[in-house]
Amino acid sequence: MKNVDYIIVGCGLAGIAFCEQLRKFNKSFKVFDNNSQRSSSVAAGLYNPVILKRFTPAWFAKEQLALAMPHYNELEQLLKVKLNYPISVRRKFTSIKEQNNWAVASDKPILSEFIHSEILKNNNPEIDAPFGFGKVLHSGRIHTKTLVERYRDYLRNQDLFSKERLSPNHLKVTETDIHYKGDLKAKYIIFTEGFGAKANPFFEDLPIVGLKGEMLIIKAPKLKLDFIIKSSVFVVPMGEDLYWVGATYNREDKTESISEEGKTQLISKLKTVVNCDFEVREQVAGIRPTTKDRRPLVGASLLHKNVYMLNGMGTRGVMIAPYIAKQLFDHIELAHSLDSEIDLSRFKAFR
Repeated sequence: MKNVDYIIVGCGLAGIAFCEQLRKFNKSFKVFDNNSQRSSSVAAGLYNPVILKRFTPAWFAKEQLALAMPHYNELEQLLKVKLNYPISVRRKFTSIKEQNNWAVASDKPILSEFIHSEILKNNNPEIDAPFGFGKVLHSGRIHTKTLVERYRDYLRNQDLFSKERLSPNHLKVTETDIHYKGDLKAKYIIFTEGFGAKANPFFEDLPIVGLKGEMLIIKAPKLKLDFIIKSSVFVVPMGEDLYWVGATYNREDKTESISEEGKTQLISKLKTVVNCDFEVREQVAGIRPTTKDRRPLVGASLLHKNVYMLNGMGTRGVMIAPYIAKQLFDHIELAHSLDSEIDLSRFKAFR
């Protein structure tokens, strides 16, 4: 029987971030992931410290960026691949009122380090932005698809990865140990399986809300965009005249299938931003694991204190994952209290 400190279920952004905590402190682990949850791989991978709908700072933005940037830089060194692409996000204004609101926000101490006070004029004839842009600082994107693929390869090479779907029915959990199929033993198991946690028997009654998003990859040779636009959609340069456009928000459909309705909606919104011709090269979909209070899901199962969840990052996984992974590691190994906003005990069923 193989003995490890941790079993990790899921190898998206949260799973990778927790594995990196384990590696730093020489903890042994085994990862299971059958690629059934795709939200980390199909996302644009943006990190952006500002909520651009309301001109307010994102939740714990400063603290999250302080952990996230070294985390992804270290992953670049480990995997020997470029992952972090710093690039400014520019919020397209639709009125003079929005310009004024941006100027007011930029004077607030809590936001001044994240947004540029100057209203930037639009100099690109292929973009429709008569009221200009507001510029976000300390923003960019992580190539999440490359990260997930290369990290899985790294784990395989270290014999730390299984493409098998881990079945809870084959787990035997005691107060001190976790056994899987009689040939793997661990002290703890961490479920980082995204929306797949909805069917996890260790976390029944947890209010996970699946929010489906569809995205397009377009080719637009005339656009020549060197920043990210946030308007009714995000338009994100991917190189070689390719752009990520997204995303839709669908609370009813819980499948990862693409739809003509989603494509039509995205194209319609994109045409309010760009004037040039474009070609749709690809359409993808994923289900974001979210909660009604828009906070992550971190903590132990009521049934077993050595069974944990690390989940619920919504649309900001790139920034949130390293932060909550450290929180959970410190909680388990150092007996630190979890932030009350992410602790599962905030829900009545888990108190």
